[in-house]
Amino acid sequence: MLENEDIQHILLTRTPALTGRYEFLSFRNAAGGRAWLSAIREKAQSAAEVMASVEKDKRWVTVAFTWNGLRALGVDEESLATFPEEFKQGMVARAEMLGDTGENHPDNWVGGLASPDLHAIAILFARDAAERARCLTEHDQLVAVCEGVEVLSTLDLEATPPLEYAHDHFGYRDRLSQPVIDGTGEVPTPGSGAPLKAGEFFLGYPDEAGVTQALEPEILGRNGSFLAYRRMQEHVGAFRQFLQQHGRSPEEQELIAAKLMGRWRSGAPLVLSPEKDDPALGADPQRNNDFNYAKMDPHGYAVPLGSHIRRMNPRDTAANMNRRRMIRRGGTYGPPLPEGAPEDGVERGIAAFVGCASLIRQFEFAQNVWANDRTFHELGNERDPIIGTHDGTLEFKIPKRPIRKVIKGLPAFTTVRGGAYFFLPGKRALRYLAGLTTGG
Repeated sequence: MLENEDIQHILLTRTPALTGRYEFLSFRNAAGGRAWLSAIREKAQSAAEVMASVEKDKRWVTVAFTWNGLRALGVDEESLATFPEEFKQGMVARAEMLGDTGENHPDNWVGGLASPDLHAIAILFARDAAERARCLTEHDQLVAVCEGVEVLSTLDLEATPPLEYAHDHFGYRDRLSQPVIDGTGEVPTPGSGAPLKAGEFFLGYPDEAGVTQALEPEILGRNGSFLAYRRMQEHVGAFRQFLQQHGRSPEEQELIAAKLMGRWRSGAPLVLSPEKDDPALGADPQRNNDFNYAKMDPHGYAVPLGSHIRRMNPRDTAANMNRRRMIRRGGTYGPPLPEGAPEDGVERGIAAFVGCASLIRQFEFAQNVWANDRTFHELGNERDPIIGTHDGTLEFKIPKRPIRKVIKGLPAFTTVRGGAYFFLPGKRALRYLAGLTTGG
């Protein structure tokens, strides 16, 4: 059984937050960092705590650390050496393999996220702006009395209107396909796959291969997970211009948008509704994931082989899928761009976390192979049209009888503005880290 009382809540719960903030921190000395952690760990809720009081709570806090941050807190070298190599190196060092080149390169990242001085993140999700403001004042006061603790940067989150359901600035419904973890008691929706072993997401439990990943000492690793953070700017004006350029009517533009994603913006999957949108289908969790590719759309006539959802979750057309699944959390930032308005130079996008037990097998594989391999599904010259790295030289193919449509010179609809690898400790591990002494 999962130890919900020890697992930080973020990967196991969905909170009714409409706003929030990420605060990225640096510890100039270990004592100050541990003093900060001693105070904030009491506010970081476990999954059990959130499940018991989610309806009355107004704020939800999560704390995580980079490898450099664990060292800055005083974790000894023997323990640090037990972490996976990709986590020790960090996202910046692995940028080229992840496809973070050109405009996406860490040299262009903002907020100190490419700096080795990035040590921790405090994640706040809040029910409303008033609660967020109250929490930020409280955190500012805490940082002020913890010597050597500095805020490198912050990012405010705002749910994109309309607020009836989660969606990005492009207008696509979000939070549609998430794995279910064995032991949670949650029943997968049709088409979502069987529950996966807890070890695919949390340390200290057997994974799908029967392997239990652990760190030293055990208290540090047990019930922990790894988070890959990505801040992605969405070029909404360029996206709308692209649709207008390639679609002769509003209906054709919406179809092209659906082909790029693999779903209509309502969330309705093209496999089940290939000709026109079906918002009722998109909003129905008992139906909106109930499809496959191998039998229902093997050639991509409904969902192009290179579309975003087909690349990032190939379902029954890929081997070893149970070892590749990830949990995604996060939100949108920046103001919405009004319909019909030109690009206004204001940054807006998604700032999300991918949670997994193996950054290299899950997150890095998805980025390197699914998102950025030009020959994925033998496509030849394509990357993920939404999150892949684009420089205007690649294409997107839409299968069609008798002649397929090929869009050449696909522009970049998103740009990586920052990223990092964090370790998400369990609650007992937070207490352990706060009680360290320098050098031990």
